[in-house]
Amino acid sequence: MPLPKLVMSEGSLETARRIPRKLCAFIALLIFIADQVSKQVIKEAVPRGAVIPVLRGFFNITHTENPGVAFSLFSSSPSPLKTFVLISLSAVLLAVVLFFFWRAQDMRWPTGLGLSLILGGAASNLADRIRYGKVVDFLDFYFRAYHWPTFNLADSAIVVGAGFLILDVLLSGS
Repeated sequence: MPLPKLVMSEGSLETARRIPRKLCAFIALLIFIADQVSKQVIKEAVPRGAVIPVLRGFFNITHTENPGVAFSLFSSSPSPLKTFVLISLSAVLLAVVLFFFWRAQDMRWPTGLGLSLILGGAASNLADRIRYGKVVDFLDFYFRAYHWPTFNLADSAIVVGAGFLILDVLLSGS
């Protein structure tokens, strides 16, 4: 007996390429929680400044506190307004992401996933910056003398989310 052919109309194919806003919100919440929990574990288990080799020559767990933005940018700025400016800028950017997030009932997968990752990561780092004036960074990648700035899960989510948005723009031809 031959197997039936599955036929998808253009409309059902387009629907299959979409992600519901509720799922996007759930992903953002998962990123927020995972980042907050991981930072708390690092604060409790790893003394500040300690380095724990995971993959020698490539990856360490460490405990640093970053008063700057992602990947330690502006962390050495002595300006007394730095924290206020970073919180304000983060809040405005988060509001923009929320605006786009809220406006769409459902989005194409790369857009929805990208915005979800950015939303969860940005909200978590903003919460830390408001509470503590800094964020905990602990992922330390390097190769020989080349060291990537230490970062956290929220930073990773933001960068990967931006990558999904860029990918969506490139693939959609917009």
